[in-house]
Amino acid sequence: MDRPVQQCLVGFLKTRVATLDNPRDLGEALSGAKLGNYWKYRVGDWRIICDIQDRRIVVRVLRIGNRREVYR
Repeated sequence: MDRPVQQCLVGFLKTRVATLDNPRDLGEALSGAKLGNYWKYRVGDWRIICDIQDRRIVVRVLRIGNRREVYR
């Protein structure tokens, strides 16, 4: 992943997700046995897969990847 993409994704997390009272107001829940507990944010062709911990309102990024590869 090149530097401009990294900056775009970090900027998205800082400006859009970190400012929310409830990080689930943005993005979508994943489904299925393997990814059912996680949340995704779409940023262009990239997906950010997160584990949202409600007690402390922590969004832990588990994986970032192109939409064709991130769910594998």
